[in-house]
Amino acid sequence: QLRQLFGSAVPAFPPKFYLAMTKSMADERRSQLEQYLQNVTLDPNITSSDVFIAFFRKLQQDTFKIQTQRACLDVHLPDGSSNIRLDIQTSDTAERLLEVTSCKMGLPRELMKYFSLFFFQDRDDGALSVVKKVADFELPYVSLQSMKELHCKLGIRKWYMDPSLDTLLMDCRASLNLLYMQAVHEVKRNWIKPTEGQRQELEFLQKSANKAKFLELIREMQFYGYVRLDPCICDYPEEGCSVDVYVGNNEINCCIILPTKQTKEVSFKINRLRSWQVAFLSAAKDDEDDTLELRFEYNDSGTWQWIILYTKQ
Repeated sequence: QLRQLFGSAVPAFPPKFYLAMTKSMADERRSQLEQYLQNVTLDPNITSSDVFIAFFRKLQQDTFKIQTQRACLDVHLPDGSSNIRLDIQTSDTAERLLEVTSCKMGLPRELMKYFSLFFFQDRDDGALSVVKKVADFELPYVSLQSMKELHCKLGIRKWYMDPSLDTLLMDCRASLNLLYMQAVHEVKRNWIKPTEGQRQELEFLQKSANKAKFLELIREMQFYGYVRLDPCICDYPEEGCSVDVYVGNNEINCCIILPTKQTKEVSFKINRLRSWQVAFLSAAKDDEDDTLELRFEYNDSGTWQWIILYTKQ
C-alpha cells in the first residue's frame, strides 16, 4: 500500500526477507518507516492529494472500525466554554470541518489559513493543555473516539506564532472575536505573563468590551502568541531537569528547574536550529501513557548539540 501511494521511495523486499528479520531489524525498519511518514506529511502537495487523503481516511476508519454515517460534533471556541455544534459525516476530514465551522462563524475563506482545529484538555487544576494540532487529512470524529480516555475536546484556535499577524485579522468581526476570546482565555490560564499594571489595564479594557485595544495592548506582553507545553523533562543543561516550555515568535523558551532547585531561563532561537526528530517511547510500567521524544540540533556558541525534550504532547 505504501509503494502504491508514495512510489519507489519505499523499498520493496521479497517475502523471505521479512521471515529472516530479527527483532532488532524489525524495530529499525519500523523506525525508518515512521521517520519516512513524518517527512512525507511535511509536503503539502502530498497531504492535499486525493490519493493520500483516501488512503488515510480508510486507514483511520478501518483501525477503529467506524463506518461512515451521520453524527453530531461540537467544536469549542477559544474561550473554553461556548461551542458550535456541527452535523457531520464520521468520515469528514478536519479540513472539511474547519470550512463548515468558519462558515457558521462568518469567517471569510481567505482568513481560514490563520486558524486550525486542535484537540485540548481542560485539566482539574485549571490548566489548559493543547494535546495536538489536528492534521488536515485527519478524521476528528474518529480521533476523538480513539482518545476517549483522555477526555479531549475539539476546538478552533489561531495557527500562527508571529503576533504581528494579528493586524491582518482585526478588520473582520469574526476573526477579531476569535483572537479576543483566545487572548482572554490564555490570560486566565496563565499562559501570558502581564505585569500587575498591565493586568489592571487589560481588565479595564475587557469590562469596556474594547477588543481591538485589548489585543493591541496584549501583543506587548510576555508569551503572547506562544503555545505552552505542559511541564516536561529535558536533558539541558543536564539530564532529568523539569522545564516549562513556551514556543512562539521564532524561539523555544525554556524555564528550567535545575537539580539544585535554581531556575535557568534559556531561549533557543529557531534560526539556529538545523534539524529535528520526533520518536515515540513506550510507556514505562508505572506510566499509563506513551511519551514523545523531541530532539533538535542547535548551534550553541558555534558548537552543534542535540537538545532533547520528553513530553506527552
